[in-house]
Amino acid sequence: MTFTWTAHRFAGGALALDVANSVILRFDAARRIDRFADVAALDAFADAANRFGAESTRFGTLSPVAEQNRARLLRLREATDRHFRAQAAAEHRADLMADLLEAIAAVLRSTDHGGRAAIALDTATAHSALSLTANPEPERLKICPNCGWLFLDKSRNRSRTWCDMAVCGNRSKAKRHYHRSREEAQG
Repeated sequence: MTFTWTAHRFAGGALALDVANSVILRFDAARRIDRFADVAALDAFADAANRFGAESTRFGTLSPVAEQNRARLLRLREATDRHFRAQAAAEHRADLMADLLEAIAAVLRSTDHGGRAAIALDTATAHSALSLTANPEPERLKICPNCGWLFLDKSRNRSRTWCDMAVCGNRSKAKRHYHRSREEAQG
């Protein structure tokens, strides 16, 4: 199956959240898709994040993760998802924070500072996750009720509901309209 990264896939508002959201339907074992299981998709993610990501200018040009660092990125992705999903649900768990900090440290320890112009995706993701841990407004971290993705609500009044109004918001509204129309037709 061919996959293309689109702007919608970068609706998280932070690189670390976009990486965490690379697992589609995370809690549906029958339909779960890990986009990073395909090495070509993982390698293409860095380029797509350069074009579509909210933090694309913060880190400069992102480069793909070196093969020997992929396992560390996946560990960081899972720790990021667990910690920030709990935080969005107002569950403050020290064990999840410790796991996240250990995953961040493992990535940063393996970082090659060889003077390259580009920063590796795993290193940038670690920096992004670390920045999110110091977020002074944790109530801005939300979970999309349609797809389950994590996102930062950057709206002025903190009223954003979906990760992406054009995709999840429209799907939710269309679903409500369908059910409402069906109920009216049935009586």
